[in-house]
Amino acid sequence: MDEVELTIPATIVESLPEGSEDAVADMERAVEGFEASINEAVRDAEDGEAAAAIVDAIEQMEARAERYDEFVPELRAWGQSPIYAIAWRNLHLALIRQLYDHDAVGDRIDRERNFRLVDDGIRKR
Repeated sequence: MDEVELTIPATIVESLPEGSEDAVADMERAVEGFEASINEAVRDAEDGEAAAAIVDAIEQMEARAERYDEFVPELRAWGQSPIYAIAWRNLHLALIRQLYDHDAVGDRIDRERNFRLVDDGIRKR
């Protein structure tokens, strides 16, 4: 499996207010961290294990996106701008989309997620 290259979409950076260089730098470090951990897992694993590592990363990104999404109404209720929470949520969702769009990884991700659903369903019975 080829290594994954993740980027921050320009629309997310453009959505941030002026003076948000620190937030962009934090996002770049987060993206580099996800990319490095995924690529390390892909290099050291066979196809099935690589797909499992990518799905683990996706599940972590989904959890973070949900957490940031929960901050939006709370910030609005306190009269604060939710722009950073929205940007981080959108970043995680964009990274997930990039992983699905990566060469043939999308099919492997779907297979691994379906396997996990069936495996979890069997264990629950």
